[in-house]
Amino acid sequence: GLGDVYKRQVSSAPVSGTKVNAPMPGLIKQLSKEEGATVKKGDVILVLEAMKMDNDITAPCDGKISYKVTKGTNVDTGVLMAVIG
Repeated sequence: GLGDVYKRQVSSAPVSGTKVNAPMPGLIKQLSKEEGATVKKGDVILVLEAMKMDNDITAPCDGKISYKVTKGTNVDTGVLMAVIG
């Protein structure tokens, strides 16, 4: 379907935004911004709970945020959590 084509284009496109990957395995405890919100570099965009500690994940740049994970999801190191473009 169209969704598949769109996904493929997005994933194979040269980086159309700055990727935010999980620095460690953990649980997505909170998404701190609304989907599509404009964020500033340094803003907390989500909270990753790892080893019983909450880790604030911050935006590496200014832009609009697109989340790739949902609250309550367990992620492994390197998983794409969000794109800021």
